[in-house]
Amino acid sequence: MKHLPAILALISCPLTAAEPFLEKLDLFKAGDDPAYNIYHIPGVVVTAAGTVLAWCEARKRPAGVSDWDDIRILLRRSTDEGRTWSAPASIAQVAGPKRKNPFALRMKNVDPNDVTYNNPVLIADRDGAVHMLFCLEYERVFYQRSADDGVSWGAPVEITAAFDAFKKDYDWKVLATGPNHGIQLKSGRLIVPVWLSTGEGGNAHRPSVTATVFSDDQGATWKAGDIAVPNTDEWINPNETVAVELKDGRVMLNVRNESRTHRRLVTTSADGATGWSTPRFDEALLEPICMAGLARYEHGGRSLLLFSNPHNLEGGRGGKPEPGKSRARKNLSVKISADEGGTWTVNKTLEPGPSMYSDLAVTRQGTILCFYGRSDQPGFAGSALTLARFNLEWLEQP
Repeated sequence: MKHLPAILALISCPLTAAEPFLEKLDLFKAGDDPAYNIYHIPGVVVTAAGTVLAWCEARKRPAGVSDWDDIRILLRRSTDEGRTWSAPASIAQVAGPKRKNPFALRMKNVDPNDVTYNNPVLIADRDGAVHMLFCLEYERVFYQRSADDGVSWGAPVEITAAFDAFKKDYDWKVLATGPNHGIQLKSGRLIVPVWLSTGEGGNAHRPSVTATVFSDDQGATWKAGDIAVPNTDEWINPNETVAVELKDGRVMLNVRNESRTHRRLVTTSADGATGWSTPRFDEALLEPICMAGLARYEHGGRSLLLFSNPHNLEGGRGGKPEPGKSRARKNLSVKISADEGGTWTVNKTLEPGPSMYSDLAVTRQGTILCFYGRSDQPGFAGSALTLARFNLEWLEQP
């Protein structure tokens, strides 16, 4: 026992807290590949084995061309917590003839020969599989699966028929999964938020409603849930939606919208598919009309919710928000909630300048990953998709 005093001294001394750190790395940058002009719609997950998967839409046309561009889905992999990365790989390809969505052809500058793969959503299964949904021409949906952490993918299987169940409540002509990542519940159920539109206005993406699709057999079959947020005079054009499972088992959706309050919409369901609560606006979460990120941080004995989006309402006429008009996408910030989204006690700027869509994930070592668009100039998509790596100490540091 001659080492007992030293052992007691170690026990009595508090452990040194980790030093705050923040690192940024551009994963997709305009000009890196002459085949693509814009990288948009970022997503990120961490697999059961700890591999980080980061993906996006790679668009071939210059800035200003719509979401109906010639688009491919690219993926990069990291096996060292996001420090180094594989080369981009195209991971979505549907064989056979393809048609342009008729609602796209109503608009100017849409080339009927372009092929649009859009809105990829990945889910990291606890069993090690990676599930993926993606869309073709905003009217067909496909499912594919990877058993090797995203190195290779099985043949895509069309699941558009599952979305026909929505038509009894909403006669959609345009649809999209996610974007962002989906979730797996403690029960094993897979949940993917979706939005649906009649395609009559606003880039054929409006008016819109939001809902979820789910699978209880590890992606073999998919079913439609209830409409979670309808389009009303109060809840205007709910669309791109993110999801998280709460501690009590409910699923919470956090919904982009164009409502006059300029706040994010929130609704919950006991099973992630049916019986959604009356949507409410979260006063702490500004809505510049932009996709957001939402993820759970569970590490070191702490269980928190993390949220990211451009925390900004400037950019309307006279510097004031205008109903239905986009705000400038800048000041991307990350927030913390310790009470399951009831309050957001930390709000820290990650990118003060032009910054756009974002997604969040947490590695097995507790490093927080925010994958987001940024640029030197204002815009809808930015000139690069950047991965920020930081720890909770940096996020909570004043």
